[in-house]
Amino acid sequence: MAATVTEYCTNHSNDVSDDMKELWDWTVDEFEDSDKMSSPLQGATMQFLAQLLGVKRVLEIGCYSGYSALAWYESTKQTKAEIVTLELDPKMIRASQRTIEKYKIGDRVHLIQGPAQDSIQKLTGTFDLVFVDANKEGYEGYVKAILDKKLLSPSGLIMCDNVFARGMTISTEANPHLLEKVRPYWTECGKALRRFNTFCKSDPRIDTILMPVYDGVTFIKWKQ
Repeated sequence: MAATVTEYCTNHSNDVSDDMKELWDWTVDEFEDSDKMSSPLQGATMQFLAQLLGVKRVLEIGCYSGYSALAWYESTKQTKAEIVTLELDPKMIRASQRTIEKYKIGDRVHLIQGPAQDSIQKLTGTFDLVFVDANKEGYEGYVKAILDKKLLSPSGLIMCDNVFARGMTISTEANPHLLEKVRPYWTECGKALRRFNTFCKSDPRIDTILMPVYDGVTFIKWKQ
């Protein structure tokens, strides 16, 4: 049912570009864990939000194959937004560099290699949109650092992906169809994300909404 609904929504939403379709197909063919990549519908959603917010600077924590970076790039041509993307995994750094070169987006996409927590500490200025899609045990530390350093602009938005951890955040019994070989990984992610959700709910500086879309998406903004 979920797959049917997703297909229907995808067919009745904005299409992503041919470049994004090509990159998505390449990533699926190239990487066994490509299910970690944003779906085409989510890519279209991200572009919709970037255009709605008129963002001029984007930070993403976790680049994977560069699909989301390409999405941000295409959707911010009018504002010529700077896109700063952080990645640690050498394999995904190579894939992201391939994307940046192949689709000629290096004029505005800047890939920073290394542990995200260290990279965040070196960032300056503010970002209108922050996309968090990296190691799940790091979410709380990443978001806290962004808030502590005031890297989020006054009207900015933080978007955190995979907050359901394939359902394991809600309950270890929530997804009986989850493959056994990845169940331990997502179970540990679920534990970390439960702590993250508690942090978001209790931090007095922010407003937060956890949406039951995709694999769970949390939106965070400064409290007004």
